[in-house]
Amino acid sequence: MKKITQLICVLLTVTSMSAQQEKGIMGYTNWLNNWTEFKPNKVDYGEANQILAGNISVNTKLLKRNIYVLQGNVYVTNNAVLTIEPGTVIIGDFETKGTLVVTKGAQLVADGLETDPIVFTSNRSMKKAGDWGGIVILGDAPINKFGNVGSYNLDLDPTMTTYGGDNVASNSGVLRFVRIEFAGKKVKGLDTFNGLTLAAVGNKTVLENIMVSYAGGDSFGILGGDLNATKFVSYKSVNDDFKFSQGVQCRFFNSLAVRSSYFSSTKDGSRCMEVKSYEKKSETDFTKKQTLVVASNITMVNDSENIKADIQAGLVKEAVYVAENASLEMKRSVISGFNPAVLLDSKTEINDANLKKIKFEEMYFNLCNGNIFTEYNSNNEDLESWYGNSVFFNVMSQSDNKETFIDMFNPKKPDFRLQLGKITASSGNR
Repeated sequence: MKKITQLICVLLTVTSMSAQQEKGIMGYTNWLNNWTEFKPNKVDYGEANQILAGNISVNTKLLKRNIYVLQGNVYVTNNAVLTIEPGTVIIGDFETKGTLVVTKGAQLVADGLETDPIVFTSNRSMKKAGDWGGIVILGDAPINKFGNVGSYNLDLDPTMTTYGGDNVASNSGVLRFVRIEFAGKKVKGLDTFNGLTLAAVGNKTVLENIMVSYAGGDSFGILGGDLNATKFVSYKSVNDDFKFSQGVQCRFFNSLAVRSSYFSSTKDGSRCMEVKSYEKKSETDFTKKQTLVVASNITMVNDSENIKADIQAGLVKEAVYVAENASLEMKRSVISGFNPAVLLDSKTEINDANLKKIKFEEMYFNLCNGNIFTEYNSNNEDLESWYGNSVFFNVMSQSDNKETFIDMFNPKKPDFRLQLGKITASSGNR
């Protein structure tokens, strides 16, 4: 692959620029402004004055003037619509591990504003990942399990947590300008909740400008369905940032993942993006569509003072993992500071048919300990030869993240703004 000869802009362009940048998150204005929060443990959201508990079986609206505490497992049932006003704060209860479940046929309309986002957060004074459950949305779009039916129960009611069907265009509501903080509780003897779980969600569901920070599990867990996802932000999750499985068909655009060498897990199965067709092969119907993710303008960065030292210390893993029988088409994206950038399942035979299902074009690989490898195989000459072909326009660099990202998430800075791809402090109210 060609050595990059000049520093390219990997973050947002500014308003004065005449054209959008080519790689990484993009926009004529900084779409991270106003609604995101990179220091959520420093924010005082106030005390709850309303309780959400039990089942919500009729259309219900949550109002900005109230602060709600989510106690235990709360289910939206009976095809009801739960509407949340912009600016509303919902606090997940630590003691009861509050979790919001939108059952199949019901809807969550959480349509915030850039200047007035909807916030789900923890009620602990010292907030930590996994303080509460998270948000689970269950739809009736296709999945690749036999019978088109899955169950997401963990410690939930199994009669209320089925998902899957034949409705590609199903509508589970709207999530726009929403933050989810410190979710992802661990269920003893089972698994960990995600910040946001989207199971069999259909393509009429609106999913834009959603930030999940400090998730104890995955930030975004996407199980089957057919969906469009744009402007997702995952910040310092313990497990995966974006996990795709169960035959999901996803168009994924203009999104950001920031990992931490000292916070994000390095255990097996923890990376920025994991693309699988199934969890259990025995439950999978191979006559159905297998997972396909078409991703463009994604930025994945490891926030580290010394990436090379962290890699040597074993604190950093791959950014992207593509499992057997899954397809990923990634374009115009940035992967910076990983070990390596991409790892393919050892069961994936390296041949033309498989490589046509796993595409990387116009990529910027920066400060990675290698680009694309097969699992358990240190010799990647065949993959380098394939993806290094000039027709793909992939480039590799060893630019310091500080040069590239200019301390984007330095907690000492009150705010940031973007200027020709560089970030400088400004006087916002972060």
